[in-house]
Amino acid sequence: MADPKLGVYICSDCGIGDALDTEKLGNIARNQYRIETVKTVPFLCSQEGAQVIKDDINNEGVNKIVIAACSQRVNYDTFDYDPSKYITERVNLREHVVWSQMAPEAGEETAAEESAEAPAEETAAEADSPPAVNENTQEMAEDHLRMGIVRAQKCEPPEPVIEAVERTVLVIGGGAAGLSSALESAKAGYKVILAEKEAELGGWAKKMYRILPDQPPFEDVKASDIGDKITAVQTHENITILTGAHIDSIAGMPGQYDATISHNGSTETHRIGSVVIAIGWKPYDAGKLEHLGYGKFKNVVTNVEIEEMAAANNGAINKPSDGQKAKRVAFLQCAGQRDPEHLPYCSSVCCMTSLKQALYVTESDPDASAFIVYKDMRTPGLYENFYKAAQNNPGVMLTKGEIVSITGDTAGNIILEIDNTILGEKVRIEVDMLVLATGMVTNMLPEGVEKVTDLTPEYVGQWKETETQDGIIKEVMADPVVLNLVYRQGPELPYLKYGFPDSHFVCFPYETRRTGIYAAGTVRAPMTAMQSANDGIGAALKAIQCVELTSRGQAVHPRSGDESFPEINFTNCTQCRRCTVECPFGALDEDEKGTPTTNTSRCRRCGTCMGACPQRIISFKNYSVNMIADQMKAINVPEEDSKPRIIALICENDAYPALDIAGLNKLKMSPFYRFISMRCLGGMNLVWIADALSAGIEGFLLIGCRYDDDYQCHFVKGSKAANERLGKVQETLSRLMLESERVTQVQLAMNEWDQLPKIMDDFAEQLKGFGPNPFKGF
Repeated sequence: MADPKLGVYICSDCGIGDALDTEKLGNIARNQYRIETVKTVPFLCSQEGAQVIKDDINNEGVNKIVIAACSQRVNYDTFDYDPSKYITERVNLREHVVWSQMAPEAGEETAAEESAEAPAEETAAEADSPPAVNENTQEMAEDHLRMGIVRAQKCEPPEPVIEAVERTVLVIGGGAAGLSSALESAKAGYKVILAEKEAELGGWAKKMYRILPDQPPFEDVKASDIGDKITAVQTHENITILTGAHIDSIAGMPGQYDATISHNGSTETHRIGSVVIAIGWKPYDAGKLEHLGYGKFKNVVTNVEIEEMAAANNGAINKPSDGQKAKRVAFLQCAGQRDPEHLPYCSSVCCMTSLKQALYVTESDPDASAFIVYKDMRTPGLYENFYKAAQNNPGVMLTKGEIVSITGDTAGNIILEIDNTILGEKVRIEVDMLVLATGMVTNMLPEGVEKVTDLTPEYVGQWKETETQDGIIKEVMADPVVLNLVYRQGPELPYLKYGFPDSHFVCFPYETRRTGIYAAGTVRAPMTAMQSANDGIGAALKAIQCVELTSRGQAVHPRSGDESFPEINFTNCTQCRRCTVECPFGALDEDEKGTPTTNTSRCRRCGTCMGACPQRIISFKNYSVNMIADQMKAINVPEEDSKPRIIALICENDAYPALDIAGLNKLKMSPFYRFISMRCLGGMNLVWIADALSAGIEGFLLIGCRYDDDYQCHFVKGSKAANERLGKVQETLSRLMLESERVTQVQLAMNEWDQLPKIMDDFAEQLKGFGPNPFKGF
């Protein structure tokens, strides 16, 4: 960029000017940092206020802009300056300082109040004096301004890494999700390669006699329209269909993947930009449900088997034992589901599927009856109308209950004994057939395996563990099933304990831990055919977005548009492999010597590699170990023991907005904390702790996302990586003769903002019990 010129702009509204001496704040920028352009502006976010900054950019050459006002999460459109030309640093004085503090406690006097006690006539100068200011609040604001200025000084505009990209999407799976994904990608102008392992397209949707309602009023089942979608895909000029396909390997990175695919006796390598994996589901193995009569009685079938029966017989339901029409059919919900011995989760669509199949029974024979025995009937959203329509059918009876026993008689009838929880008594039902509503298992798992915790010895021997030098297990991965990725971390997508691809489900449902590869439909979660089709569309949009952002050298979620990229000083690299192991997304590989090699477009800019590196040789132009270290050095540490300084490293995705919400609600928090925003706690480098504590900082509070099984970390395992690194801090603090508890990490979800004052007060009280940092003043 051109010669850097800083401008500091302090807002005086939203209570900031009432609580702080803004002139004193401005003098810190002028005198301590020799910044010429320093202005206090009322309502900086107004059109007039924003124009002040624009005028200084155009007339004064300001290109590094420090805005001391409100949270970076608001008014971002007002302060939106071209990041390739300008550095914009937001200092949160409103939510994190002023609104989180209160007026002086009863009996506590400010300097202004003390002077007011002396009787004297008010002079003009006194009338214009600043309002009463709480000293601790003022010092908090001053330190945050110092840190913001230092951060802006150290920042440089990022230089995006731009490379040629291939605008082709590989869609794996030709069912409802895959067909929708392929069709919508093609309509958007992208080329599509649709790979299906079977000889024809359609998946489960093609095998169904009827599908659930997919349009208002959501009351009636309908014939599947999958045939129309298949025709549309087959006739679209942008779509190449490969049936009988197998993915031999996928190597490279978003925009530049090379997919080798075998199909019908030939093998080809295709350059692709991104991948949608829509390989669907398989039914839970009913052979494990003998206690429910499956395999024991001929007339006990699964929901998949009765669907096939209806499709083959034009809706007629016949008993397997003798081929005669079934007059009384029972449906048992949650068969092997919500059961720790089988599938612990609910497959969500089984209740609606049983309602649909109960209608087959009554439609094929008006004199027939269907009985649905359920634990809980789950028909979300407008599917409640479908539930009510089934209730109103005189041939359908629903009862809530638990199965006590399932027996058969010599005529082949099935006898159910039910403990009816509504009537409070046992009920006996005799039926011709029993249908077990078995669950959905993702096709990400190998055949014969329904959940990761149920792996047989055959598969256990094939699983791999990746460890760091200090023995911490980072990944556990099965042998290839679908993708055969050429990644250091393994050939398949990391997945959760039930086999569904790992993602930050709440915020980014299509995401996987491999950038540019998106899961859609029932491979990622149980859902209906309609939901799968919509899911395929969503995944297609993400796949396209990824390629387009990559073409501009920008990151995808959660830092969409970020043009920075980690730079490595290879001269000082010791080949310790910590960065390559800890990267959550496989952005770093390594050569035969262990030196990291980069895959630019796999990177999501979390900075975990930066925190992992003990040599401090990984940095971004606008985010580095030295930058944050200098921010900490900018904090003024008073000699008074009554004014401790505590650094809080806060995750920008959960902790930062939680602090914002606490401020909005005017929750009072300790004024002795100094907040430093992190892209992810995974970027935390241990050198900061040693340096800051040596300079007199009392302690470190790391506030990050939740980790482990129910993690909420937007970068998957950054918060966990920070926690693991803290296991090494004991040695550092022992060397300094300080208590290890001076550094603590807490897990916090955004909606737990109301817990922040207690968390912070408790930690401050704990530090107080240790006594002052002995390094203070040195």
